[in-house]
Amino acid sequence: MSSLDINPANPTHAPESSQTSDSTMSPKSLTLVLAATPSLGIGRAGGLPWPQLRKEMGYFARVTSRVSPLTMTEGEGAGTLQEKKSRMNAVVMGRKTWDSIPPRFRPLKGRVNVVVTRSVDAFKAALPPQKEGEDGAEGPVVVSSVSEALSCLHQYQYQDSGVEVDRVMVIGGASIYEQALRLEQARHVLLTKIKSEYECDTFFSEDLESARWRKANERELKEFTGEEFKDGVEVEEKGTRFEFCLYNRVD
Repeated sequence: MSSLDINPANPTHAPESSQTSDSTMSPKSLTLVLAATPSLGIGRAGGLPWPQLRKEMGYFARVTSRVSPLTMTEGEGAGTLQEKKSRMNAVVMGRKTWDSIPPRFRPLKGRVNVVVTRSVDAFKAALPPQKEGEDGAEGPVVVSSVSEALSCLHQYQYQDSGVEVDRVMVIGGASIYEQALRLEQARHVLLTKIKSEYECDTFFSEDLESARWRKANERELKEFTGEEFKDGVEVEEKGTRFEFCLYNRVD
């Protein structure tokens, strides 16, 4: 292990200025994953304002866990990593989003969990000890910004982590989405459009209908997510209609 200690079994704040021999390679792109009302409301009082939608929750779990085909792996170093490494996506979230996940489900299984917080040391100190038999591959890795998360994950697979990071998914909250959207690596948004309005106090800041973004067609959505959408991309559950969408950045 180099001086950049980013083993999630020992969560560490990794300085953005750290350099390795692989530092010239471009970081991976970011995919934002969210559900929003027509007015782009995404939350209320720290939770979701609409009923619990099992189909949407299942979709979220699948698309954030499913790695892309090997031929689609990003980066100049694609195909050069040891075959023994397991491939996992990373989910980047703020502290409040982490706290909103029931403890028994933290970290999110089958994904490298990255938590962005201004209080790195305090967050790490409050983490429960690693349980016997756990390898720690799912994290959490703790960083102070989304930019640092990208840098950290870029180095992650070249360290002795045993994991090759595939896609990097940003899963909230609002300020973390805003940080991500300021980066050129933010290229995709997987949006679940909630068709009804609900009272919200937290909103997504980006207008995806602007010229900066293009809504993908259903074929592109299927290819990107690996989903079959046997019931179509527009679904109704508990009286709430919602649509699965993909937006790609064009600038």
